[in-house]
Amino acid sequence: MTPKPGKPELIVMVEPNAGLRTQGTPGSTVLASSSGHDVSGVQAILNKHNASMKLLFGASEDRLRASLVAASSTAQKSGQALPDLTMYYTVQAANDKLEQMAKELRAERNVKAAYVKPGAVPAQFAASAQVSAAAVASVTPNFSSRQAYLDPAPKGRMRVCSMEWGWLFTHEDLMENQSGVIAGSAPWPSDHGTATVGIVGGDKNPYGITGIVPRAISCASSLNDQSTSNGIKNAADKLSPGDVIYMSIHRWGPLSNGSGQYGYIPIEWWPDDFDAIKYATGKGIIVVEAAGNGYQNLDDSIYETARSTDAYRFPSDHPNPFNTANPSSGAVIVGAGAPPEGTHGHSWWGPDRSRLAYSNYGSRVDCQGQGYDVTTTGYGDLQGGDRPELYYTDTFNGTSSATPIVASTLCAVQGILKDFGRRSITGEECRQILRSTGSPQQDGQQGPKEGQRIGNRPDLRQLIPAGLKLTEWRPSARM
Repeated sequence: MTPKPGKPELIVMVEPNAGLRTQGTPGSTVLASSSGHDVSGVQAILNKHNASMKLLFGASEDRLRASLVAASSTAQKSGQALPDLTMYYTVQAANDKLEQMAKELRAERNVKAAYVKPGAVPAQFAASAQVSAAAVASVTPNFSSRQAYLDPAPKGRMRVCSMEWGWLFTHEDLMENQSGVIAGSAPWPSDHGTATVGIVGGDKNPYGITGIVPRAISCASSLNDQSTSNGIKNAADKLSPGDVIYMSIHRWGPLSNGSGQYGYIPIEWWPDDFDAIKYATGKGIIVVEAAGNGYQNLDDSIYETARSTDAYRFPSDHPNPFNTANPSSGAVIVGAGAPPEGTHGHSWWGPDRSRLAYSNYGSRVDCQGQGYDVTTTGYGDLQGGDRPELYYTDTFNGTSSATPIVASTLCAVQGILKDFGRRSITGEECRQILRSTGSPQQDGQQGPKEGQRIGNRPDLRQLIPAGLKLTEWRPSARM
């Protein structure tokens, strides 16, 4: 049950004053301009390559603009303006034509940018062990003692949304508080998604595992029929302020060389994903994003310079988001740290909370989660047999495992605030308290922690008081 990798996409950003309007049927696009601009050049390129183009984030330009206006009142409360999503379009054409089309489209006066975005993939570093052939007990044992990442579950009841390709919501430990797919098409069974959901919301019962926030409502945004940026926006439109979206995925970056996951980076480096995240965080949704398993220093200058090369040609008003001097998407970015020494009898990864070799790092990374030997639902190496609904693993890993751990922790904080009658905290406030609390990163097998930041490991005993302090009611000063 391996998830399908995402497909490459040709993203086109049009100039705001172009007034572009798309009409026609799927596979046949007719372009027009409400502002009288000449869009015949773009039309000719589409016709030449037997391609079609549609709005990325909605059914029509006018409806999307109206929905952005309606959403702006929520964004004002968060103090963050919503990005203009009406400039984004996606082109449907044969994969071998996308790069050439991007080059031709960039030469058009009404086109602000055109770039091919590689497909996203799960951010699991290594495949879990093989399905166990041992006989399955009549009742699944209680594996919660093997969950080194587990803290006592608070009472808060928020919604937390997994974004990827598939899940097995019929698993025996995912029967409660699951609301299924809220955006995108029906998923197909996937161990990867099942493992992330188990970390977050595994049922609280006498058997199997227990999620960090088992009372939270788990839901999903499926990438089977929508792009990553669409998956973020569509999920955000179904959620409420304080709810959480987490993404255990990453994408081929400028330094990727085809050797495993080397060079893979967080998806927000691409403008449409950045703006989709900014839209979600502007609406008060917490977005938790994998740092990726690319062995990369995200402070490397390549992530500045590559944006202006022919391979990308991103617009200048979308600077490198890994540079903390530039505007932030508001997402929490999570690196992978070593588990406590002795977890499952292992210590080969080095000191607890040290950076794991594969984990990306840098000043933009906010915090870390456990990146090896995570016990959760799926895969079948801990408990196998011939029924995937009974599978459990001891070896889930990568920034894939780290990300839902942090997402669950933030969901717990939001739930506690809700129980206390407080407002939810924003994405930027989450980043603030994650950086100012927690158990510190340690030196490790990769050397001193200085210069390879993955941040602290969150500690609910510190995060909850920090969240309560942030949301204290303070009387306004009187003149």
